[in-house]
Amino acid sequence: MAWPIAEVARMSGVTARTLRHYADIGLLVPAWIGANGHRYYEERQLLRLQQVLVLRTLGLGLPEIGRILAAQVDEVEALRGHHHHLLAERDRLDALAGTVARTITELEQSRKDGTEMITISRPENLFEGFRPAQCMKVLHGFPELVGAVERHALALSRAELEAEERERTAQMVRLAELMATGLPAAADAVQAEIAAQYRTLAQSRAATAEEYRAIGRCCVENEHWRAVYESIAPGLAEYQRDAIEAYAATRLS
Repeated sequence: MAWPIAEVARMSGVTARTLRHYADIGLLVPAWIGANGHRYYEERQLLRLQQVLVLRTLGLGLPEIGRILAAQVDEVEALRGHHHHLLAERDRLDALAGTVARTITELEQSRKDGTEMITISRPENLFEGFRPAQCMKVLHGFPELVGAVERHALALSRAELEAEERERTAQMVRLAELMATGLPAAADAVQAEIAAQYRTLAQSRAATAEEYRAIGRCCVENEHWRAVYESIAPGLAEYQRDAIEAYAATRLS
């Protein structure tokens, strides 16, 4: 059985224009094209489209999706892997929703009590649900680094992802504590902490000086990143940027 492109668009929610683009780049080629020029898709193409949409949902770009689909051998095993990552993403979103709900409750209670939040918030669950692969997508212009982080995240188990998340949170808190002592961003102790952050990133790919500077700028310029840093300690976003800039200038240039 075959379905015309208009029907595939209706079933999948993907526009006909997008389906034609997928064909143009070799990501999803129709089963055949009729004499009237209309494109038709069979079950195999629909299954491939499902995989494309799943991987898009997981945040991967089209070039990376193409590489993954080209490398896969067994469709069932590939779908099992996609299913695993979808379940992990569901759990991440559930955790993120719970984190936001807890924060709302704490803020509402602090207002009722007439108290102010402490300068540095220590609980690690403040950032539960924030995954580096998703956060890195704001890093426009550096697809190789973003792709490497995505591939690294996809290769990790849930336990390993959670361990990395806890370590990143701990790194941010330690940096906030150094800032609170009044140390400048270029101080040795601060740079040692930034070096630890860089080593964590290097597990995916060693960033160039330009890439690492771009990460530092995102801490300030991206609304989501800035909110995360500032919720730990006011001024931490700029402090992180300045510390990364100093590290890139002295260690990576």
